[in-house]
Formats: sequence, structure tokens, C-alpha cells
Amino acid sequence: MKAAVIEQQGGVENIVYRDWNDPEPAAGEVLVRVEACGLNHLDIFVRRGMPGFPVPMPFISGGDIAGTIDALGDGVNDWSVGDRVTMNPQTHQGMIGEEIIGGLAEMVCVPAINLVALPDNVPMETAAAIPINYGTAHRMLFARGRLTKGETMLVLGASGGVGLASLQFGKMVGATVIAAAGSQDKCDRLIKLGADHVINYSEEDFSRAAWQISGKKGCDVIVNFTGGDTWVPSFRAARPGGRVLTCGATAGHDPQTDMRFLWVRELDVLGSNSYSQDDVARSVGYVASGDITPIISHTFPLEKLGEAETLMEQRGFFGKIVMIP
Repeated sequence: MKAAVIEQQGGVENIVYRDWNDPEPAAGEVLVRVEACGLNHLDIFVRRGMPGFPVPMPFISGGDIAGTIDALGDGVNDWSVGDRVTMNPQTHQGMIGEEIIGGLAEMVCVPAINLVALPDNVPMETAAAIPINYGTAHRMLFARGRLTKGETMLVLGASGGVGLASLQFGKMVGATVIAAAGSQDKCDRLIKLGADHVINYSEEDFSRAAWQISGKKGCDVIVNFTGGDTWVPSFRAARPGGRVLTCGATAGHDPQTDMRFLWVRELDVLGSNSYSQDDVARSVGYVASGDITPIISHTFPLEKLGEAETLMEQRGFFGKIVMIP
């Protein structure tokens, strides 16, 4: 098969589109013919290298996979060749695309217990936007953040995959959503997608703007998976007793902080790691029913993975970047 292979960690020049041995499903696994694979910041972190997380090289990343079953391993009885599937990339053996060979290839083997059936009305490109982004947002907002109807939520980085998922889930349950992004064009698009208010944080202090929008009461929920210089301003935008939710740190994992906000405003800072099978399955269901519509920013042929990851690094996208083998 063909695959986009990271030969060694570093820049995009280390990605080579080349032949790779065809995988064969072990007992309890299925072989999936990949029809679409969504990109995430995790793919860039794997390629660049992450302190404390060694990845054996050469490697194939990619965890947001959609395709059809091509072969069954021994003991797999609940699925059939030809079934349309996506999957929960978090397996008992590790994360697909981070610790286990991923789906930026023509085929990939995955445990059958991680599969999620894909309804016929969900296109493959759309399905490749669901598992990591929508699964992550679903767990963060509901299992951890307890977001409810009538609350006000500020979403930073709202134009990316998890950000858009958070916006859409927030509107689905009846929250007031303040969406923050780094350009006016992105803010205009967020309004069209249902954001109640937008903040262009390249032109104004998002914490001050959110404070004013909330009637100087602060936001019930802050979604911050960027970290870096946005961390302390997030506390300023929260109401007393508010919740600050995080599931990542795309702009820096070791920011300065100001603990005074935590006790003066009695804030809850809640981390959310990954997602469950149920989070992914529910998200697929919401897409199939029309309650949620993932936004596809760009599609690229798999051999142009380096170009696609460069676009992601430059933040030149709105929604999901999807690779097509």
C-alpha cells in the first residue's frame, strides 16, 4: 500500500509518500480501507516530536479515520466486509496515529471493539472530522464541564476542529456562545454558523471583550485548549464560580499563571483527556440526524500531506483538513 510516512521527526520535509507493507488484521482486528483521514494538531506534534512521548520511526500518524472494512481477523463476528465505519482512535494498546500506526495510508488495522458504524447519509470526508474533534468536545463540555441550557460559554480558537465542535454542541443545548478567532473573516464565518457573539482577538483583548459581552458578569464556561498567553486572560473572562475547560495546549503547555483568580473567583479548572466510545458514537449520531454539521476546510490527496500540515501550522484553515488516499 501507499502511505505518508514520517521518516524521522522534524519538519514536513521528513514526510515521504511511499510504499509500506500491507497490514494484516490480527485476532480481534479488522483491516480498514481508508477513504478519508482528518488532520489534527496531534499529527504535527508526532511529526515534530513531543518531550516525554517517544515515537518509533518511521511512523504513520492519523487518528481520524473513515473507510470500509476490507478484511476480518479471527474472532470478529459483529462486522462484515464492506461495512462503512469510523472509530474511536483510543485503543487498549494506545492511541492510533500516536502510539500505533495510523490512518494516513491506504489501509490500517484497528481493534473491532473500537469501530463505530457509519450511517449511509454521512459522507466519508465528513466522518473523518468527527472522532477526535467532536468526541473531545463532547466529553469536555458535557462529562467534564456540565454545560447546560442558558449558560454563557467563551470558546477560544473557535475556528479549528475542536473549537467548531464546541460551538455547535453549545448551540445544540441552548447555550449562549461567544466565539473567539484570529481574523475578521473567521469571525464572520462563525456568526454564520450560529455564534451569538464573536471576538477577533488579533484586534482586541478577548478577556475584556467577553467581560463586556457578558454584562460584566463573566462567562459560565471558558473553553481554552490553546494555553500559552491566553491562559491567564481566560480566568479574567470567567464569572465567580465559573469553569475553565482545557483539553490541550496548541500555543504552549507551560504558561505563566495567576493563582489569585482561582481563589478570589472560586474557579474550577477542569482538564479533559480524550473521549470514550460513547462520545464518538453519540457524535456520529448527531451528525447523522442533522443536529451537527462538521465543517470541512480543505481536502488534499494523501501525497500532499506536507502541504496540508504546513497549512495547519500557519492556521490558514477554518474547520477540518481531510486527507484522501
